[in-house]
Amino acid sequence: MALEIDTHAPDFELPNQFGEHIRLSEFRGKKPVVLVFFPLAFTGVCTGELCALRDNLELFQQNGVELIGISVDSKASLRAFAEQEGYDFTLLADFWPHGGVSKEYGVFVEEKGFATRATFVIDTEGVIRARFINAPGEPRDIAEYRTALKLVTPARVG
Repeated sequence: MALEIDTHAPDFELPNQFGEHIRLSEFRGKKPVVLVFFPLAFTGVCTGELCALRDNLELFQQNGVELIGISVDSKASLRAFAEQEGYDFTLLADFWPHGGVSKEYGVFVEEKGFATRATFVIDTEGVIRARFINAPGEPRDIAEYRTALKLVTPARVG
């Protein structure tokens, strides 16, 4: 069961595509965070979704929001994926323990071995203010992000 709105987001530390370790709590008190769990790098729907985020990155940047993608892929795979597609945002490897963070957030699909398409919008205090979870094969829409960002940056999102 996925974490609910108005609950504290569990802290975690994972390596990014460059091997640097990123902690969710590093952003607390500084900026909101959008966690985008996706099944696998280099797959059709995931590539399309992340390309849509890449093409709308200004929406997050102009509102001071940290955009972070998370999958069970290795950091090396995520680096190659980011370089190939021109992603200029953080991708985290939930590789080992396999899907550990995805499991904590209640979005790991055991029978598939990866996370479902789930997004958590977290405010500066570490509280989940919005979430959306899509069925397999169903991409998330940028409009959902735009709406959710208003909950954590009400004065800026237009």
